[in-house]
Amino acid sequence: MIFTFGLLSRNKGIETVIQAMPKIIERHPEVLYIVAGATHPAVVRHAGEEYRDSLEKMVTDLQLENHVLFLNRFLNEQELFAYLTCCDIYVTPYLSEAQITSGTLTYALGAGSAVISTPYWYAKELLDNGRGLLFDFKDSLQLSRCINDLLDTPGKLQELKQHAASYGKKLQWSQMGARYRQLAWKILSTPRPTVINTKPVPDVSLLSPLNLSHVRRLTDDTGIVQHAKYGIPNLKEGYCLDDNSRALMMMLMAQHYRRNKESLELITTYLSFIQYMQREDGNFRNFLSFSRQYLDEIGSEDAFGRTVWSLGYLVRYAPNNSYREFAQELFHRSTQHFATLEHLRGRANAAIGVSHYLAYHPTDEGMFKLLDILIEPLLASYERNRTNEWQWFEHNMSYDNGILPLALLHAYEVTGDERTYNIAMESINFRRK
Repeated sequence: MIFTFGLLSRNKGIETVIQAMPKIIERHPEVLYIVAGATHPAVVRHAGEEYRDSLEKMVTDLQLENHVLFLNRFLNEQELFAYLTCCDIYVTPYLSEAQITSGTLTYALGAGSAVISTPYWYAKELLDNGRGLLFDFKDSLQLSRCINDLLDTPGKLQELKQHAASYGKKLQWSQMGARYRQLAWKILSTPRPTVINTKPVPDVSLLSPLNLSHVRRLTDDTGIVQHAKYGIPNLKEGYCLDDNSRALMMMLMAQHYRRNKESLELITTYLSFIQYMQREDGNFRNFLSFSRQYLDEIGSEDAFGRTVWSLGYLVRYAPNNSYREFAQELFHRSTQHFATLEHLRGRANAAIGVSHYLAYHPTDEGMFKLLDILIEPLLASYERNRTNEWQWFEHNMSYDNGILPLALLHAYEVTGDERTYNIAMESINFRRK
C-alpha cells in the first residue's frame, strides 16, 4: 500500500503519484494508493471540488479505479497511525521547492514509514542520511522506478523503515521537549564571555537615507500628480491611476528597503487614490483633475492591468494585514473584468498581479483559473505569430515589450508550467536581425 494524507490542494502534487501508478502495477498489480484527507477549506471556498474531480477523472482515464482510493474526510490520530503502520511506502509529492515545513512528512517519519518525497527544502533536510528517498518534481517515471525498486527488494524497504523509525523517535514531543530543556539549562549555566577587540558594528543611521523628496513634492493628499515641469508639480495635468499604481509599488519597495513613517504614509495615499478611482462594477477610471473631478468613465486596459499588478504586489508584500485586507477587497472586485481584456499588455500586467497574489495565496484554485484566462491568449498569440525568423508575440515590436515575457515568467513562478517558461525564454532571447 502507498499512502498520502493531508488537506487536498493543487500544490500537493497528487497527480504525479497517480501518473506513476500504471508503471507500478505492471510489476506489482496488488498495489493500492490511498489519498486520505478532505479538500482544503480555502480550495473549496474558491473552486469547490474541482481539483479532486480532476484527480478522479485522471484515475478513470488511466483505468486505475481498483488501484487508487480517495478517503475524503479527516482522519483522527488513531486512524492515521493505523494507516501509516500498515502502509509500505508514504509519498509526499509537493510541487514547490519552497516548502519550509510539512507536518504530514514529520508525522510519517515519526511513525517509522518508508518515505519517498520530492526535494522541497524541508524534505531534503529531514530525509538526509538515508532516512528516505527523493525524486524530482513532477517526475512520475522516476517515482515509479523508486517505488518498484523498494517493492522488488523487501530488504531495502525494511532498512529504510528502520532508519526512519530510529530518527522518528527523536521527533516525539517528549524527546524534543527534553532537548530544549537541556539546551536552556546549558545556556543558563554557561558564563557569558567577555568580548575583547571586536570590530565595531556599522551604525545603520550613518547610511545615506533614501531620498523621497521629489516623490513627496509630487504627492498631495489626493495622490501623486501626473506630470512635473522642471521639477515643479504641474497641477493642470491632474492625476492618473497609472502613476499612482506605480508609486504604490515603489513605496512598498522603499518600505522593504528601510521601514519609515514617510513611505508608510505615502502607501496609504496611493492606495486611497486607487480605491477612489475604482467604479462600482470593479473597473477603474484613469484620469482625475486637480479639482478631483473624474475625466473618464473607464480607463485604458494598461491602467487596469498595472493597477491589478500593484494590488497583487501589495497583497504579497503588505506591511501589515490591514493593508493586505484592503488591497484584497479592491483586487477581488476587479477580477470579473479579466475575461473581457482584449490587449496583450493589459492581460500581461494583470497576470503579474495575479501571480503575486497567488504567491501569497497558493491554494486559491479559482485565481489559478483566472490566471489561465489572462496567460493563454499570450501563449496563443505567440504561437500564431512565431516563425523560425521571428520569435515574438505580435507581428511587430511596439511599446513596453518586456512586459510580455515578464508576465509569463511570473506565471511560471506559481504554476511551474514548462510551456509558459519555454515561450518566455525563447522570446527574451530573440534578437531581431
